[in-house]
Amino acid sequence: MENINVKKIIKIMLYIILGLFLVAFIYLFIGLPKENKNISWGVNFSQKHAQSLGIKDWKQAYLDILDELGAKKIKIGTYWDYIEWKEGQYSFNELDFQIQEAEKRNAEIILVIGMKTIGWPECHIPEWAKSLGKENQQENILKYLEQIVLRYKDSGAIKYWQIENEPFFPFGECPWKDEEFLKKEIDLVKSLDSSRKVIISESGEFRLWFKAAEYGDIVGTTMYRKVWFKELNSYLTYPFSPTFYQRRASLIKALFGKEVYCVELQAEPWGPALIYHLTIEEQEKSMNLEIFKKNVSFAKKTGFNEIYLWGTEWWYWMKENKNKPEIWEEAKTLFK
Repeated sequence: MENINVKKIIKIMLYIILGLFLVAFIYLFIGLPKENKNISWGVNFSQKHAQSLGIKDWKQAYLDILDELGAKKIKIGTYWDYIEWKEGQYSFNELDFQIQEAEKRNAEIILVIGMKTIGWPECHIPEWAKSLGKENQQENILKYLEQIVLRYKDSGAIKYWQIENEPFFPFGECPWKDEEFLKKEIDLVKSLDSSRKVIISESGEFRLWFKAAEYGDIVGTTMYRKVWFKELNSYLTYPFSPTFYQRRASLIKALFGKEVYCVELQAEPWGPALIYHLTIEEQEKSMNLEIFKKNVSFAKKTGFNEIYLWGTEWWYWMKENKNKPEIWEEAKTLFK
């Protein structure tokens, strides 16, 4: 009799689990979202990425993104190894340029700060700091953050601070991941500048965004569509629908009362190597004009109000170095 009851309980539990999975699947994947007609479009910009692509004058590229392309919202990556090139010695000239030019044009900036910021290898550690222990690295990172926030908090161009980049996602060449330290970074920035909201970003495909919502004032998510999977040795197009992003954003709003922005929409290649080492033919397998248009159309259906395109330096490089201006010209239409 006891065995029968145990089997019955197990069977009921399995039905409940299956039912929950079915409800979750329906919630996340079933639906026909409409296009959002009121999106504020922005772009990402990385001086380091522009230079790695071989753009000779990255400053001119940045100005053309603001003026010719017409972007008025820009997410800028800062790099610890660029700014604190020697322990305790800071060079802000290049970041000053980017922020001052944005100020002149009344552009809005998301400034990404910390050890792990946008672009490979994700964690941008200066040579002098690589041999330090974790605690010493963290002490220096806090000093570095203090220098940045105090220098730029009075800038009218800074709209948000983004602290670290996908801090909960184990991607990139990073020596450690420490959620308690992330709290210290957030507390420090808020103590220095209580007027601005903090963005914490998450992987759009592999996480539920709950931690980002817990830690940040705004959740920033990524949105990648066609990428190289080394485990499969092939390209993979993610099977997610716009509903998958829209419903999760609605859940964050309902549970935490916080907005979700798309801070990285794929608009450049993701191939079997860094794009600097790929042929144009290989690059265009994961990003070309047709894929760009599809990604933009996909993003419009997610319901997000703010979307930042990832790849503006590559469009510029394709236009200037490869006589392929198609994506650059198409992107212009988003900023009119």
